[in-house]
Amino acid sequence: MNRIKQSITLLGSTGSIGVNTLDVIARHSDRYKVFALTANKNIDLLEQQCKQWQPVYAVMADEKNAQILEQRLHRAGLSVSVLSGQSGLVDVACDAATDCVVAAIVGAAGLVPTLAAAKAAKRILLANKESLVMSGQLFMDTVQSNQAQLLPVDSEHNAIFQCLPDRCNDGVLDKYNKGVKRLLLTASGGPFRTLSLDKLHSVTPEQAIAHPNWEMGRKISVDSATMMNKGLELIEAHWLFGVALENIEVVIHPQSIIHSMVSYNDGSVLAQLGNPDMRTPIANALAWPERIESGVEPLDIFTVAQLDFEHPDLTRFPCLALCFAAIKTGGSASIVLNAANEVAVDAFLNGQIRFTDIATVVDETLSRASISTEVDTLALILDADKKARDIARATVSSRGS
Repeated sequence: MNRIKQSITLLGSTGSIGVNTLDVIARHSDRYKVFALTANKNIDLLEQQCKQWQPVYAVMADEKNAQILEQRLHRAGLSVSVLSGQSGLVDVACDAATDCVVAAIVGAAGLVPTLAAAKAAKRILLANKESLVMSGQLFMDTVQSNQAQLLPVDSEHNAIFQCLPDRCNDGVLDKYNKGVKRLLLTASGGPFRTLSLDKLHSVTPEQAIAHPNWEMGRKISVDSATMMNKGLELIEAHWLFGVALENIEVVIHPQSIIHSMVSYNDGSVLAQLGNPDMRTPIANALAWPERIESGVEPLDIFTVAQLDFEHPDLTRFPCLALCFAAIKTGGSASIVLNAANEVAVDAFLNGQIRFTDIATVVDETLSRASISTEVDTLALILDADKKARDIARATVSSRGS
């Protein structure tokens, strides 16, 4: 019996999630085929991926880079159609030939094509948490009204997904309020969990991106070091699972073996455990409701031997405190928070500000921005994002002058 292959569009194929997704797909060539691959700036890797996977489309963020890629692929004798920009991302995400869209673009840039995929009723594997941080209600309403399917790829949210009750229908939109009391989001604490507070100001980008457990991109690694990533995940979990924010708790778990937990009102706590490898949640989401081999080594609990848990220190991690504050404020606050953080992290990675200035830039941007209660359209969301970035850039410039 020949299996009909699922056609995959991978938004952000050259990043960590993208590379790991292709690794899983390579193990199951009888189940999946690649329809489109997209990248921001990494022409060399996208070229290699196109030669290996021979997708129908490739997309580069920049038109000039797209032209370079097109010339290279043409010289290699490949008939891959090369598109560029946001319109190219939207086109491949919505194409009728796409069965599944893996949303792995980092940051706000992933919102528009991921939302377009929801409007096109696609099966969406969500690794772009900013889509929900920026447009939570709008995004979930779009998924529901168009009968799209939304499956979480972030390790924490996928762990929660696996620990929740069985669903009657497809996707995470079937709310699980069957005795769920709390969601427990685990966090490693990053590389500076025990570093003396007076040394944080001298942290270098190289130190910040050296995560103790996970291999991730530079921006997400810095977010993990500040714990901004966990705050964004808190917002994402609220929208994904329909659980009130006061019923979601962050737990520091240095070993990164328990990827998250769900507490029930009968006293049970279910946890999903595994080695820290993104191929596990990717494989789970790709094949759900089936399970397929991911390439991840089985967990040896005797080697692990010990699991530790701590409350987060909001003095050490002011970005996490800012996330809690933004959530309470509501409206466009989470949009402003995310935009300011993206600007601040980029400035830190480029040597413009110190590590400890990231939280300061976000805090000052939140204080200076006009927080709107009405952000229920894409245009309003993008406008709030742009204005916040302008304020954040001015804040970075003032700190560097």
